[in-house]
Amino acid sequence: MKFGAVPLAQALGAILAHSVDLPNGRLRKGQALEADNLAAMAAQGMEQVTVARLEEGDLHENAAARLIAEALVPDPEAAGVRLSTAFTGRVNLVAIRPGVVQLDATRIRALNAVDPMITLATLPDFHQVGSGQMVGTVKIISYAVPQTHAEAAAEAARAAMRVEAVKLRNATLIITEIPGGPGEKGRAAIEARLAALGMELVQCQLVPHRTEALCEAIKSVMAQDTDLVLILTGSATSDAFDVAPEALRQAGGRIERFGMPVDPGNLLFLGEIGMRKVIGLPGCARSPALNGADWVLSRVAAGLEVSSDDIAAMGVGGLLKEIPTRPMPRAGRKRAASTAEALGETSED
Repeated sequence: MKFGAVPLAQALGAILAHSVDLPNGRLRKGQALEADNLAAMAAQGMEQVTVARLEEGDLHENAAARLIAEALVPDPEAAGVRLSTAFTGRVNLVAIRPGVVQLDATRIRALNAVDPMITLATLPDFHQVGSGQMVGTVKIISYAVPQTHAEAAAEAARAAMRVEAVKLRNATLIITEIPGGPGEKGRAAIEARLAALGMELVQCQLVPHRTEALCEAIKSVMAQDTDLVLILTGSATSDAFDVAPEALRQAGGRIERFGMPVDPGNLLFLGEIGMRKVIGLPGCARSPALNGADWVLSRVAAGLEVSSDDIAAMGVGGLLKEIPTRPMPRAGRKRAASTAEALGETSED
């Protein structure tokens, strides 16, 4: 591609590099210059204009962006991703369903290494999205790139993006109660989380914060048409053998992982009983703010494997917000506890 200033007489059909304001309107950068455009510029005393000209073997920015986007998502319906119309060298990739972003990072890095003028920016891998949310954007920076480069980038990242659809239909929430505890506080936030995934909260049970009572509640869910069990305890789960994890074991389930390196959200546990996953929610799940439980819930809802190793890997990027109410060493506990309560959090979660 040739780029630079040329006399107006040589600019016919070239791509305008920078927008030009004229009395009868603005000429937008990226448009092909026509005879009347050049006449209007000449009438304003302009003698030259900066343009781009495609050379043999070049591919226009829109065609290049479309080629790469179509390679990224060769089957949009199956991938759960819609491609926008190419405009100014850009194609946006938009989720058509709630779900979890799945990326082949190696392929995407290879795409971005082909030519600095060819770029793809995406949301993080495993990011939860809703229908209509942008997942990524292909942007050709220059007005054209060599067709061989565009083709190489397209091949490098073929089928590297999808939105994994939510597989689970519904969930049951079990809340344990302690005297003077938060009660049902947090139910609305948890129900909203499920709704964002296209899931339904089919039942909410309140039981005493005792191992035996919670064990029986978990067993009762097994006889119901529920895909997922969520447990929110009135008192923070502080150990792998605390009330909630132990109740799951006594009900015949198992614990995959207690504790996660995501803050807020440290006190989450993940387990299963029969074919159902069980998520022990941290107290911060009472707030609608993002926390570690969201990361686990979305993956489980999409039917993705979540192992202890997967949760361990969440620590990179797992500091979700500054927590000034949790100083080290833990001073000012009264003020910290008051602020945490206002946020719907429990101590250390």
